[in-house]
Formats: sequence, C-alpha cells, structure tokens
Amino acid sequence: MSTSENFVPTGQQRHLRACMVCSIVMVQNRFIRDGCPNCEPFLNLQSNMDAIIECTSQVFEGLITLSDPSRSWVAKWQRLDGYVKGVYATKVSGTLPDDVIGAMEEAGMRYIPRDGSSTDDD
Repeated sequence: MSTSENFVPTGQQRHLRACMVCSIVMVQNRFIRDGCPNCEPFLNLQSNMDAIIECTSQVFEGLITLSDPSRSWVAKWQRLDGYVKGVYATKVSGTLPDDVIGAMEEAGMRYIPRDGSSTDDD
C-alpha cells in the first residue's frame, strides 16, 4: 500500500463519506472497494452498500490530515493514534445501528460517538 492511498483525491468532495467509528474520510467507492482501513474486521463495509450507508456519513466537520498518527498530538487529542495514515473528520454526524455497537462490544471495543456527544464516563 502506498503512503498516499488514504488521502482524499481532489475534485471528489461530493462523494466523500466519514466512518462513524474512526472518522476516516474517503470516497464512497473506496469504502465499497476496500472497506474501512481501521474498522473493517467488525464493520464489514467492503462490497456492502447497506453497511456503508449505515456506518458512514456524508455529514462531517473539519478535516485532519495525519501522516504519522502514532506521533501526532492531534491524533492523540482526537483519539486517532493507532489508526492508519489519512484524512479524518473532527466530527461525524450520525448514529451507528445498535447491532453494530453490540458487535463492537463483543469484540472488546468501546464505542465513542464521533459527533461530539458523550457517553457514560467519556
């Protein structure tokens, strides 16, 4: 995988979507072709248009470009450290389906909404 594969191509803003779990921003066709590079094991977005519509959103704010998420203080602040290089939204509007949240919890992950709302002891 080249280092620029997770960056947004120019002229494609109309087709952008953000993952509601990790907030990576990619064109819809990329989600269809490859799924989410951070969340694919439990979201199963690859070649699944229904899952893409349920688990990604066209409504998001702000963009952050991360070339080294493990060393970036912005990545730590946005809870993106440990994710792949790429473009991320600062806020993603939308609500994940309950079954997806359940699958995440079964996999030992805690869902923290990317829309700015808080849950439990956030």
